[in-house]
Amino acid sequence: MESDDKTASDPADQMAEVDRMLHATIGKATAGLSPTALGEAWFDWAAHLAGSPAKQVELWQQAWQVPTEDTMAADKRFSAPDWQVGPWSAMAQTFLKTQNWWDTATTGLHGVEKRHAEMVRFGARQWLDMMAPSNFFWTNPTVLRRTVEERGENLRRGMANWLADAARIASAHSERSDTYVPGKTVAVTEGDVVYRNDLMELIRYRPAGKKVQAEPLLIVPAWIMKYYILDLSPENSLVRFMVEQGFEVWMISWKNPGPEDAHFSMDDYVKLGVRAALDQIVAHVPDQKVHATGYCLGGTLLSIAAAALARDGEDPFASLTLLAAQVDFSEAGEITLFINESQVAFLEDIMEQQGFLRADQMSGAFQMLRSNDMIWSRVIRHYLLGERTEMNDLMAWNADSTRMPATMHSEYLRQLFLDNLLALGKYRVDDHLVALEDINAPIFGVGTEADHVAPWKSVWKVGRLTSGPMTFLLTSRGHNAGIVSEPGHPRRHYRWSDVPSPHLDAEEWEAETPVQEGSWWPVWADWLKGHGTGTRTAGAVKDAICPAPGQYVLIE
Repeated sequence: MESDDKTASDPADQMAEVDRMLHATIGKATAGLSPTALGEAWFDWAAHLAGSPAKQVELWQQAWQVPTEDTMAADKRFSAPDWQVGPWSAMAQTFLKTQNWWDTATTGLHGVEKRHAEMVRFGARQWLDMMAPSNFFWTNPTVLRRTVEERGENLRRGMANWLADAARIASAHSERSDTYVPGKTVAVTEGDVVYRNDLMELIRYRPAGKKVQAEPLLIVPAWIMKYYILDLSPENSLVRFMVEQGFEVWMISWKNPGPEDAHFSMDDYVKLGVRAALDQIVAHVPDQKVHATGYCLGGTLLSIAAAALARDGEDPFASLTLLAAQVDFSEAGEITLFINESQVAFLEDIMEQQGFLRADQMSGAFQMLRSNDMIWSRVIRHYLLGERTEMNDLMAWNADSTRMPATMHSEYLRQLFLDNLLALGKYRVDDHLVALEDINAPIFGVGTEADHVAPWKSVWKVGRLTSGPMTFLLTSRGHNAGIVSEPGHPRRHYRWSDVPSPHLDAEEWEAETPVQEGSWWPVWADWLKGHGTGTRTAGAVKDAICPAPGQYVLIE
C-alpha cells in the first residue's frame, strides 16, 4: 500500500537535502556568508576593469604616490610612536598605499552595478584589514617591544586566552559573564512575569510610588537580543529610569528559540508578541491607551502590529517610540551588502538543517562591518599583547547571544530586507495587506549617529510613511551605546525637534537642529508625559507567575 506522505526516499528530495547539507557545512566555515554572492560581484568588477584602460592608467599613476604622515597618524593602527621610525614606518606607508590603491580600484568604475561595486570594495577592505602588518607578531613593533619587556609572558597569556576562546567556540556556548548575571547584577529592576506563552514572557515592573502615569509603557525589544540591554546595571537601566519617572513599564522578554521553534513566523511574533502583550495590559489596566516602544527589530515589529491593528479598526496606542528601528530597508546600511537572493537562499539551507540560525552564524556579517574594532584589535590585544578587555555590563549582554527561528528569519530577510514589502505597502499580516500610513499615533523616533545596523537616515524615513505627527531625536554613539545613554554619562549629546514637514530631508533637519549635551532619556520621558492624560493610582499585580527577569532570559 502506497503511503500518502512524501518521504525522504523521493530522489529529488534526497538531492535537495544534499545541497542543504553542503551549504550548511560551508556556512560553518564562512560565518553564514555565501561565497557565491561575493564571487558574482568580483566577476562584475574584474570584467569592467579589464575593459577600462583609463582606469588602469589612473591606478598605475597612483601606485607611485606616497602616503603622507597625516594619513598614518589618522589610522589608529599606526598612530603609536613605535610606527614612526625605521622599517616600521616604511611598512605602514606601504600598507596604506596599497589600501588607498584598492579604494580607487573599487570605486568609480563605470558600468559596474552599484551593489557589486560596494561589495568588492568592502571585500577588498576586509582582506587588507586582515593582512595589516599590525596584526602579526614579527611586523608589529609594539608587540615586539612588549615581548622583550615581559620576556614572552604576554605570548604565554595570549596562548591561554586563545585556548579558552577556542574551547568556548567549539562547545557552542555563549560567552556568559560570571559577574553580570541576569537577575543578580543586571536585569534587577523589581517586577513580575505576569504572562507567558510559547514565544515570550511579559514582565510588569513594580511602580516607584502610589501614583503612575495613566498610560502604561510597553517595550518591545528585538528578538535578536536579550531584552535586558534596556535593564542593565541599576545605574544605566532605561527601565529603572522610566519607573522612577513614574511610568508603569511592561517588557516583552522573547524566548531563545530551539529546533522545536523553527515554525514560528513573523505573524506569530505579531500575534503571540505585541498583540498578546496588549491584551494582557488591557486586562490589567482597562480603558487606557498604551505608550508602545520598539527597539531595533522590535520597532519594526511594533510598526507592523500597529499598522495591522489600525487596519482592523483598533486604536490602542497613545504614542509609538521607535528606537533605532527601520520600516524602510531600501537604504539600510552596509549590512544590506550581505542580503541578496544568493545569501538568503544560503541561510535558508543552513536553517533547514538546524531549525534556527545561531548567533555566530549571524555575527559574521556584523563583525566584518567593523572588523578593525570587532576582530583584529581584539586579536592583537588578547593574543599578542596577552591582555583581556575588562568586561562591562554592555559587553556581557552582547555576549549573551540568541538564535532566530528558521521560518521567521527567512520571512524577515525576504519580505523586509530583500523585497522591502512593508515600505511598498505589500506586506501582509493574517494574509491581508497592511499600510503604514494607517498609523496616526504620535511618533518619537530615535536614531544614533554611528549606527551601522540601522543608519539614522534610514530610521528617519518612518515619518514619511506614517500619518501621525513625528518628533525625531538623533543621539551620539552607535546602535547600542547610543540607546543606553543614561543621565550623567560623559561625552553624550543629542539633537531633537518636532519634524514640521515630511518634505524636510534628514540632512536639512540635522543642519538646522542644535546639539545639546547630556542624555536624551529625560527628553523622551517629558515627551511621553506631554502625550499622556495625567496620572492614576498604581494597580496591584495580579496572577504573577514568577519574579523578573523570568525564565526565558536565562535560556542559552
